Amino acid sequence: MASKASKFNTFTFFTLPSAWWCGVRVKYIDDKKTVTTVKHRWINQNPFKSMFWAVQGMAAELSTGAMVINQIKDSGRKISMLVLNNNANFSKKATGKITFTCEDGHLIEDAIKKTIETGEGQTIWMKSVGTNKDGVVVSTFNFEWTIKLKA
Repeated sequence: MASKASKFNTFTFFTLPSAWWCGVRVKYIDDKKTVTTVKHRWINQNPFKSMFWAVQGMAAELSTGAMVINQIKDSGRKISMLVLNNNANFSKKATGKITFTCEDGHLIEDAIKKTIETGEGQTIWMKSVGTNKDGVVVSTFNFEWTIKLKA
């Protein structure tokens, strides 16, 4: 079951206000893929007149985490989630509108099933790729999510 992008943008306003004020928005979400965007503006720039790396990280993390949130909700179980590790590569200055896409939603369902069946925490690596308006990759983020049943 997919949630509406507008629902996540409201969620962001109330629970991740720094991401919302920097312009991070969910544009598309289903169980397999999430697309987020953020536009280079004065409020989110670095001294080099491009988007600050942490703002790109917020948009990239939301593109992975939104699917984790959805699938945990769909499981009907109380499951915690947390980023355990991450890494990133920056290949071009991020200016203009940057679109982050994660297509690793298929990894989440199996991890949730395993944690419910075994009671043991699970980890999954998810990748989000940021591209500019010309389709050129500006950054790639990887997030290691850990999920476990709440006591």
